[in-house]
Amino acid sequence: AGLVWSQQFYYYHVRDWGRGAPNPPPPPAGRQPPNAQWGHVFARDVLSVPDKWEFPWFAVWDTAFHMVPYADLDADFAKDQLLRFLREWYMHPNGQLAAYEFNFGDVNPPVHAWACRRVYERDGRRDREFLARAFHKLNLNFTWWVNRKDTTGRHLFSGGFLGLDNIGVFDRSRPLYSGGHLEQADGTAWMAFYCAEMLAIALELAAADPVYEDMASKYLEHYVAIADAINTLDDTGLWDEADGFYYDHLHHHGHMTPLRLRSMVGLIPLFAVELLDRDTLARLPAFRRRLGWFVQHRPELLGH
Repeated sequence: AGLVWSQQFYYYHVRDWGRGAPNPPPPPAGRQPPNAQWGHVFARDVLSVPDKWEFPWFAVWDTAFHMVPYADLDADFAKDQLLRFLREWYMHPNGQLAAYEFNFGDVNPPVHAWACRRVYERDGRRDREFLARAFHKLNLNFTWWVNRKDTTGRHLFSGGFLGLDNIGVFDRSRPLYSGGHLEQADGTAWMAFYCAEMLAIALELAAADPVYEDMASKYLEHYVAIADAINTLDDTGLWDEADGFYYDHLHHHGHMTPLRLRSMVGLIPLFAVELLDRDTLARLPAFRRRLGWFVQHRPELLGH
């Protein structure tokens, strides 16, 4: 009932909002209107919002979670909402998904692929067009993460606050006062999770179209690279063998310093799991051959 009640008409044209009313008092010098880098956003849609009494604006990762149970009420609406935030009037041309009204450029965990997959499954695994449309746009978003949040190119990711309401020794939403950057256990694990979900979607689509087998191989190999990077037992990985826990690391002038704080940050890697069954491998010979090559020629990546 709460999900249905929280549908509302949502209208936000960023350029109109930035210009303001006719003949307004001049703004302070140097003022940037909110979401100035998102001038393409033209929202004029019926949306499912977190709570139209207290939170009457969209938050994309909230929407992802909400649409999974919504698929049991109205699967078409759930699919529409997930695809809508991947459309050109929301998604940034660089591939980033808008986070929420008060800061589109913030970063939330990449759970959109997971939600699309779950809605597809709850709807009887029959709307392959929906799954394919989502997959192609999600490829753009995945590439944005790889290009913007893997600062050193070592498959260890940042991401910032990531919406978990957990407090660290640094404000992860802002640049570090000392310079450098954080390599985040949760940010890295969410990207492994993203790989696993995109792999599962690619395998589902490949059952009817072998073109997607190539993308399945891409996401499998990227997942393995992330797993290897986060679990490396020297000072470049994020796993602490003595403590048995994952920690964020402060990367500063080439040095890695673990931030030994026990929080949800160190548990997110447990989410990044996907099963490949023998029947799937038997149906997809090209993917199986590539997997066999990878196992034979890159054994150093398979220890974890």
